[in-house]
Amino acid sequence: MIDLNRTVSEKKNFFNRLIIIYTFFGLLFLYFLYKTFSLQVSSYTDYEIAALENKTREILVQPRRGIIFDRNGKILVNNVPSYNLIISPSQIDDLDSLLDQIQPIVSLSDEDIDYVNKNYQSRAKLNRELIIKRNLTIEEIAKFEIRQHRFPGVLIDERYVRENLYPNLFSHSVGYVGNIDDNKLEEILFEQELQPKETIFKYSNGHLIGQTGLESVYDSDLRGSFGKKIYEVDASGKLLREIEEVQELDGKNIYTSLDLETQKVAYKQLNNRRGAVVAVDIRNGAIVSYLSSPSFSVNKIANGLSNKEFQKLLNDKNKPFFDRAAQGRYSPASTIKPAIGLYGLESKIINWDYFINDPGFFILPEDERIFRGWKKGGHGNINLNNAIIESSNTFFFSLAYKSDINELIGFLSNFGFGKNICVDCFLPDKGLLPNPKWKMNNLNFGWAKGDTVNLGVGQGYMSATPLQLAYYAALLANKGTLNEFSFVQDGEGTEKNNLISININDNDWEKIHQSMIGVIESPKGTAKRLRQLRDFTIAAKSGTVELVSTETKEDYKIIREVEEQRDHAIIVAFGPMPNPKYAVSVVIENGESGGSVAGPVAIAVLNNLLKE
Repeated sequence: MIDLNRTVSEKKNFFNRLIIIYTFFGLLFLYFLYKTFSLQVSSYTDYEIAALENKTREILVQPRRGIIFDRNGKILVNNVPSYNLIISPSQIDDLDSLLDQIQPIVSLSDEDIDYVNKNYQSRAKLNRELIIKRNLTIEEIAKFEIRQHRFPGVLIDERYVRENLYPNLFSHSVGYVGNIDDNKLEEILFEQELQPKETIFKYSNGHLIGQTGLESVYDSDLRGSFGKKIYEVDASGKLLREIEEVQELDGKNIYTSLDLETQKVAYKQLNNRRGAVVAVDIRNGAIVSYLSSPSFSVNKIANGLSNKEFQKLLNDKNKPFFDRAAQGRYSPASTIKPAIGLYGLESKIINWDYFINDPGFFILPEDERIFRGWKKGGHGNINLNNAIIESSNTFFFSLAYKSDINELIGFLSNFGFGKNICVDCFLPDKGLLPNPKWKMNNLNFGWAKGDTVNLGVGQGYMSATPLQLAYYAALLANKGTLNEFSFVQDGEGTEKNNLISININDNDWEKIHQSMIGVIESPKGTAKRLRQLRDFTIAAKSGTVELVSTETKEDYKIIREVEEQRDHAIIVAFGPMPNPKYAVSVVIENGESGGSVAGPVAIAVLNNLLKE
């Protein structure tokens, strides 16, 4: 007998399970319908782009750096073609056999062979080229070209080398390029909204960046913008065909104010001695000559220098890497005296009719300390004009003693001391313009009156770079007004600085100029030997930087037996007078006499500039 209640219950359970199954498959169907709609309609563009990216490969194209010229349009730095031996690994079946056949034609080093073996498989897989040897000689190119038919998949192609045509003349001013680190590369590419990728290089040395000098300061202009090529690739990443190209933008050319011929003269005159020369056009602050000596070959640094050669340069006692022109600190010595004289006029401590008796020394009233002049017996009755011509230390000791140190420091800062006065120099040093606060903070001693007296003749704590000394000379020449220095005049103009003065008038400037002319032209001038060398009337002030203080000339004769303890030679000059165009500063380390050692260098540089 059939149990009706049980039958109804079973039917109800069956229908419940059936509803669950229908619901599950219904939801599954709706899910597939949604995914189909998403793939085909709503997210089609996104998936299309992803698919295209999977079958394409973007490769960056390196731009060429801009060319650097001197002020007359002569090329200083160029991109010189370099020829490399290149293989297409995907076309090479037996690499070892190929290298054995090439070796008698183009000599390969162990490093070359190791590099090829290390990268062969990966380049073959992705259909990329592989450089076997860089910078082939003309002989190697000729020997390979006539046998090229024997080497399918091997070719010689052009790449560039960044080359300074005068590698020792502009090692510190123009500088050099080098390889770039990954972080800096990412930063550069980020500016162009790019990511680091495989790159088609124009240069044998790969990615380059300016390391020093103008190559560094104007790197972003010289570098240009990367282009890119988009290739179709297969599933393994092998290049199939180029489908799009965005042209690279080569870097801008830089036209500097440097004068090649004058730089040659400065280099010859310094003759590899330790020192620096800076010459400028006072009309616009353009740097026309900038030399630090000894120098080094920037091409060797930029294009490959062995570790042994690098260590030799690094450990050279003459420090060729050190940029003495912008980073060397030297006491201005007697070259500061025209500025001290102008301060005396400005503060009305003295005038042109003020005389003192110079017995050859100055006694500090506070402690009777003796400050000696360079001339035994002194200069007698002397005023500001003759004190500059004859370089009377006693006159300026006395003038400095009467000065307020803070006012004096403020006045000297108008001449560019203690400041950066160049808009595009590479890491210029500010030198040191000391004051009482500086001395207390750094030496834990209070300022003494003797410190001010020493400052009056450019000795003591004060120091300046040859670049600052050239600025000082140019400001004197231009009667207190001058543009900031620059290597590149871009048409916008640099900031003009003016000497802050109330009491100095044009007549005072003319008399300062006449005094500095007398340094060379007067029979009593400290640089009178230069009269025979100059082709034009030149104003100057020479100096001798004491490295070791001595009481007598006999003591100094003992000291000078060690070359590194001899005094530095220094001079600032400008001309032609009475309407000067150029100013120059010269420092020669351990040269002893500013007039007879540094002077001829300055005169030769000015003669060359003024004859043009």
